[in-house]
Amino acid sequence: MKKTLSPTLAEGLGAYGIGEKLRALRLKRKLGLIELGRHTGLSPAMLSKLERGLLFPTLPTLLRVALVYGVGLDHFFAAAAPRRALGIVRAAERKRFPEKLGGREVAWEFECLDFTATERVMNAYRVRFLQAGRKPRTHEHAGAEFLHVLSGRLALVIAGDEHVLDEGDSIYFDSSQTHGYCRLGPRPAEAIVVTVPG
Repeated sequence: MKKTLSPTLAEGLGAYGIGEKLRALRLKRKLGLIELGRHTGLSPAMLSKLERGLLFPTLPTLLRVALVYGVGLDHFFAAAAPRRALGIVRAAERKRFPEKLGGREVAWEFECLDFTATERVMNAYRVRFLQAGRKPRTHEHAGAEFLHVLSGRLALVIAGDEHVLDEGDSIYFDSSQTHGYCRLGPRPAEAIVVTVPG
């Protein structure tokens, strides 16, 4: 049983209302916590905390309770609360991922800025561009892309045309065109990148 969860994970699990569903099943079967404890091998105190949302069950624990009620795990997740179009990502929760784009060296590193929202119509990233020079590794993807340079200088090649962006500059383009990025100058360039699927 995991007792300490990050606020993001606790909020995400809380949206499923697992505790309320556990309580509703128990009351429907007219079982007391002590009787349920005998069937599951879990203490009444723990079952009470699960129902009140003070603890989140592991999957084996949840399955143990589900078997007593004759339901599957999907009962607790399929009818979850509506998916959220709101999500807050704290700075300390972000993870940085490298992207080599088929090369040997890392072309850029990115952090997802909106991963806690489950109904996204776009994806937002903070990107640190490391590859230098004017021959970037290119790629394409359906949809559109918006980029705003936070620091440094960036060359963006789209369909063979080069566009140089300085700090504070922005660009919007059709990302189904072949495109690539490389920093200009001695230090990495950083930007906010927003992609919208096609």
